[in-house]
Parts: sequence; structure tokens; C-alpha cells
Amino acid sequence: MTVRHRGALAAVAAGVAALTVATVVACGSRPAGNVGATEAADLAGAAPSPPAAGPSVPVTRGELPGGTRTVPPVRLVVPAIGVTATVDAVGINGATGEFEVPPSVDRIGWYRHGPGLEARAGSVVVAGHVDSATQGEGAFFRLRELDRGDTLTATGGDGVRREYRVVAREEYRKTKIPLDRYFARDGKPRLTLITCGGPFDAEARRYRDNIVVTAVPA
Repeated sequence: MTVRHRGALAAVAAGVAALTVATVVACGSRPAGNVGATEAADLAGAAPSPPAAGPSVPVTRGELPGGTRTVPPVRLVVPAIGVTATVDAVGINGATGEFEVPPSVDRIGWYRHGPGLEARAGSVVVAGHVDSATQGEGAFFRLRELDRGDTLTATGGDGVRREYRVVAREEYRKTKIPLDRYFARDGKPRLTLITCGGPFDAEARRYRDNIVVTAVPA
């Protein structure tokens, strides 16, 4: 699952390891349409940004509050899709410029250069693999099934469990996803979950789209 720096996501799910055609049949299906897109945009407090040209997108706009101790998510539970996953703090690979999603598909990554769970503004981003040819289904294999009203729990490094409610599920082509919105440090507090989806490009060995789920504090 790749995410470019200043493009730390244009392919947040593009590098989901090598995938087999058999796997595509199982997880390449589309969600039942987008839901909550307007509400997701409103949370960012600004009009949707035009798509970036290529994978380069701003992901470090804004400043984190000085003196604030960032609380990383360390565990995510999503009952509706059977997820209980460990969350690792990840950044950007200096050599490739990509978002370093954990190599084990049963774990997910939190973008440590953005807000933590204590933040009163901005998007807390977690991304995970949908599947792998060698490891099978990933933690976010069923992310596309989430719907408005579903709940999830993120436990922080401070031991506090925080409840969230899903307000939107959207699917974008990787070249059109408004990443500046989803990686923003401003706007209302929200949790953003990202994986890959849509049809699988066998030649490029990657999915065409990204699935984005937005949740707000319950």
C-alpha cells in the first residue's frame, strides 16, 4: 500500500503487495455506492480541493499545537466487519517517498506526522492492506462494507478507548482522491480509514481505487 510524501497517499493502497487474480474476484468488488460524501467534506471545513496532478499532494499543511503530547492509536476494533487490529505508527520511506504501511496485512498504520487521538481538530489517518497474494485477507479486507452509523473503537497509547461513528464511505480513483482533505490538520476531529478497492490492474499489479471511510467521535 503506497502513499507518496507530499503525495503520502496518492496510492495509499497501490502497493498492496503482489495480488492474485483469484484474490481480486473476492475483494475487488465495489461498495454499494458512496454515502455521506457531503458530510465528509463538511468536516474538513472547506470546499473539496481539485484533484492533484499525479501523486503529489500536500500532507503536512498546518502545525500541530505546541506542547501537546500526541496520543497514537495502538488498537482498532470495528465490530461490523470483524476487525481487531494492532496499529503501528508509520511515516514516509525516505528512499521511495511512500507511506510505510506495516508489511503484515493484519496490522494497520497510523500516519504519525498528522494528528493523534487527543487532537481537537484534523484528520487522524490510518491505512491498511486489503489483501496480499502471500498473506491472504488484510485487516481492511471488508472496509468497503462499512456504512453510516457503524461504530468503531480506537484505543490510544494512553490506554483510553475512544468511540467513533461512521459518517461516510467513499471510493475514488487514486488519481482523483482529495488527499489534502483527508490528511488535513484542521477542520473537525475525525478518523479516516483508507485501503484499496475497485478493479484490479493485473499488469500494474495494483487496485485502481481507494476506499475511504470517515468516522467522527461518537
